[in-house]
Amino acid sequence: MMEYGLLGEKLGHSFSPQIHQALAGYDYRLLPTPPEEVEALLRRREFRGLNVTIPYKQTVIPLCDRIDPQTAAIGAVNTVVNRDGQLTGYNTDITGLIAMARRAGVDMAGKKVVILGSGGTSRTAQAAARELGAAEIVVVSRRGEDNYQNLSRHADAQVLLNTTPVGMYPGCGETPVSLDAFPHLDGVLDMIFNPLRTALILEAQERGIPCSGGLPMLVVQAQRAAELFTGREIPDSRAEEVLRSLTAQVQNIVLVGMPGCGKSAVGRLLARRLGKQFVDTDRMVEDMAKKPIPAIFAQEGEAAFRALESRAVREAGSRTGCVISTGGGVVTRPGNRPPLRQNGVIVHLTRDLALLPTKGRPLSQQAGLSALWQQRAPLYAAFAGITVQNSGTLEEAAEKIEKELNTR
Repeated sequence: MMEYGLLGEKLGHSFSPQIHQALAGYDYRLLPTPPEEVEALLRRREFRGLNVTIPYKQTVIPLCDRIDPQTAAIGAVNTVVNRDGQLTGYNTDITGLIAMARRAGVDMAGKKVVILGSGGTSRTAQAAARELGAAEIVVVSRRGEDNYQNLSRHADAQVLLNTTPVGMYPGCGETPVSLDAFPHLDGVLDMIFNPLRTALILEAQERGIPCSGGLPMLVVQAQRAAELFTGREIPDSRAEEVLRSLTAQVQNIVLVGMPGCGKSAVGRLLARRLGKQFVDTDRMVEDMAKKPIPAIFAQEGEAAFRALESRAVREAGSRTGCVISTGGGVVTRPGNRPPLRQNGVIVHLTRDLALLPTKGRPLSQQAGLSALWQQRAPLYAAFAGITVQNSGTLEEAAEKIEKELNTR
């Protein structure tokens, strides 16, 4: 008999086996299953427990022998436990969502809450909002009475929850709504965990609104599911450790800075030290153009290079678990920042101008390093969250970056 697994139609990349292994140490498998095979899988009962994801959170309800009362009220099951051949359905998503809201400092008590989406996850979000004391709950869907064409009627919303897949990888950068529609928000939650920060969450962060992506919810719902599977309590401190470890693992480290400041050399070393993949957006541009960067500048101009660079940034930024070295001028396009921030922390690597090389660097030669630094210094400061001086060895610079990351 299989121990535990995740049932879904198209699971793609999932952190669930790693999370459950870290929390409870049992065997946990991904079970991508087409709709016509779901009933047979549950009827065989050849498992001790299952988590259930899109689109089967309602499909499995009639296949269970018993539904937990709270779960029955929600109308969506994400955890099925096999006890002596009897299947009981639970919803641990609500525990995860409530924990995520509290961890982010998003208070719903007495407030108007707008929930985007009307599927199984929306049902969970509605139950969580009720439990957290929301004064009013509005569900927005594409064809419902409250829809994306009449959002203005809910401009007084104070908390916004996204339960739709809009913005999820590979649709990074998409957003179901603009926060301009809700000028009174003091909380934004997005159930999506890949990327770590959707466009919706990045917009909330820019506005200083308390917010969270879905990774904390994913870990805490797994914690509760593991407790149901095993009958053993798992400390909240352990779930927090798993969350921090997973975040560090999947998070990108993005290096920006003047041409020749050491981004590539330090980045390669840092990637080896942390067991991450190294990505160089300049090399990606050259691969796209099938020519070196000086030739791109000479033959097609800077605008053509910047367009290719932005393509490379979008592709690199959608990856996880990487150290990304960027070109010196990546900060000149504000649109490059969100793709790099969605999964990453941005580090400004600095170095004495007298030590920066100019050979093979068109803009460093044309504008002069001092003038280029004067133009870009404020852009680097606005672009990055951490600044590290590369004034000694590569190892020292890498150690400084690690130390900064560990204190965040």
